[in-house]
Parts: sequence; C-alpha cells; structure tokens
Amino acid sequence: MSRVYNFSAGPAMLPEPVLQQAQAELPAWQSSGMSVMEMSHRGKEFIAIAEQAEADLRELLAIPTNYKVLFLQGGASLQFAMVPLNLLRGGNEADYLNTGLWSKKAVAEAKKYCQVHLAINAEPNNFTTLPAYDSSKLNPYAAYVHYTPNETINGLEFHTIPDVGDKPLVADMSSTILSRPLDVSKYGLIYAGAQKNIGPAGLTIVIVREDLTDNAMPGTPTMLMYKTHLDNQSMYNTPPTYAWYIAGLVFKWLKDQGGLAAMGERNQRKAAMLYAAIDQSEFYGNPVALPYRSWMNVPFTIKNPDLEKTFLAEAKTAGLVSLAGHRSVGGMRASIYNAMPEAGVQALIEFMNDFAKRNG
Repeated sequence: MSRVYNFSAGPAMLPEPVLQQAQAELPAWQSSGMSVMEMSHRGKEFIAIAEQAEADLRELLAIPTNYKVLFLQGGASLQFAMVPLNLLRGGNEADYLNTGLWSKKAVAEAKKYCQVHLAINAEPNNFTTLPAYDSSKLNPYAAYVHYTPNETINGLEFHTIPDVGDKPLVADMSSTILSRPLDVSKYGLIYAGAQKNIGPAGLTIVIVREDLTDNAMPGTPTMLMYKTHLDNQSMYNTPPTYAWYIAGLVFKWLKDQGGLAAMGERNQRKAAMLYAAIDQSEFYGNPVALPYRSWMNVPFTIKNPDLEKTFLAEAKTAGLVSLAGHRSVGGMRASIYNAMPEAGVQALIEFMNDFAKRNG
C-alpha cells in the first residue's frame, strides 16, 4: 500500500528515510543482535544511541554549553506543572501569555502553584490575533514568563521572541522546534512534545539553562524535579528508549537536509503556497490575522460548512488524511511539519482547487 500524505497535528508523519532505517534495524541494531526496544537503557549500545542523539540535537540548535538537554516523558502537559514547580524558586507569581488552547491549559495548571498574571490575553478575539505586546506591563515580581510560540489548534504564531528583560523566558515549542533556526540563548527553558517535529509520541525534550535546575519547590515529587533527571542523564527511571532512538534518526535526517536554515526556507515556502491558495479562493477562508499565521498548522474553513464531511471523505480517498480541525474549533486543519514534503502541500492545493470547482 502506498503511503498517504498525513496532515495530522500529532502524532504526525515522520520522514520516510527514517521509517525505512528503523524498519531495517528493527530486529537488530547494527551488530548488537537485538532490537533497540530490547536494549537496556544502561547498556553501552543504547548509551551510544542516546549520546549521539543529544550531540546531533545540540549541533542543530547550536545549544550553548550552559544549557542541559533532557529526554523525558509525560508530554508538554506534564511540563505545565514541572515549570512552576521548578522555576518559581521561592516566588509565588508568574507571567503567562494566553494565546490559544494550549497556553490556556498551561495557565490553568500554573494557577495550582502560583498567582498567574496574563501579560497577553488573546481569548476575547477567539485566538485569531495577537494583542500588542508591551514588556513594560510584565509583572515585576514574576519568576518567569511563559508563552506558546505556535498554537497548534488555533494556528496562531509569534514570529518574534517576546522581550522579557532579565526574566527567564519559557516556551512550549512542541509544534515549532526544529522547523527553523532558533537562538536558544534567548530562553531560560524550552520544552517540546516529540510527536510533531521530533519523533513518535512518548518523548519530551527539555532544554534548560543549568542555573534554573536546582531550586525546586519544597515537596516537589522526585520525578518532577529537573535536577533529578539532570543528575541521572535522563535515566533516573527507564526512559522512552525507542522514541529516543527514532528522534536521533530524525536529527540525522535534518542534518542531511541541510540543517535548520534549509528546513526554515522549505517550511516557509510550504506555508506560503497553502495560504495563497486559501486567500485567492472565494470558497475557502482562514480566520487568523495575516501577521500571526502559523507556518506549521493551517486551519481553514469552507464557506458552506455542510460540505466539510464530503471534503474530508474525498480528501481521504485522494490520499490526503487527518485534515479535520480540532474538535474544539471545527473546520479543517493542515499540519505541515518538517516531514511533510512540498509535494504533499501541492497535492492538497490541487485537491482543494478541484473540490471548489466541483462544489462552488
């Protein structure tokens, strides 16, 4: 069976060369005589896999030496709690930018541990535009500032890094990490669920400035302390070894593609192609204000909502799958992460044009 173009927001499609290598190495990795899934996480074979994956990630993102990389579990949702538990550092206040359903969830979790001040709140506009950001309105007593650069559900994206002065800036980069170059030094902590641009679900990457890892809130569970995982090289307990291995293959694939500068150019082209097709049509629409449209997640609507089910069914038949919008917002959504080739975006555009001609 031929592969489809999978526009899922996550778990998302993986690069085909990565899948092929994983398939070839599934029964036995190199000369080990066993699958990566069978290896001890403390054995020399997996240690080599883990160390190479971290080295490649550090190279791709040019991660400074005073930042640590953790390979954890629990997804971004667990980080919603780990961030305040570890970064409040004796304080009781934090700034959050509320720009979509994921940042809204982060806010709700943080409120269990501290007072949250909303430096930006895009909810009154249904998360379709970003209010003006003014760093002078940050809470001077906030221990850190948290934001979600790209909102996967709403398709709303920051295209600049908020100025937070000397406060640690925390970012949920689950849907944008590795999609373009990134200045890690602008952040105190970056976290990302793997299932969009990194690898399969089950792995979470945390990149944290080392000075932020040693002052967790009293009573914080051992597994929720960054220092626990730092002191144990992300192996305090059994890590998600196979997901870690696949992530390492993805990092190598990204290097083979020319690195993040090349990926950024490709991703920008893909997004521009798709938005142009939507904007030039009277049949489709996009609700997000032009300056804040996401490169990664493109929501769109049909002027006649009654045609949505037909659109999705016919798209699936054409090999274009997982285009339904999130249940909370409806419509359609095309997620075009790193592994989505330009040919896939072009195939979607051609289908959209044909569907509009037949149903307009």
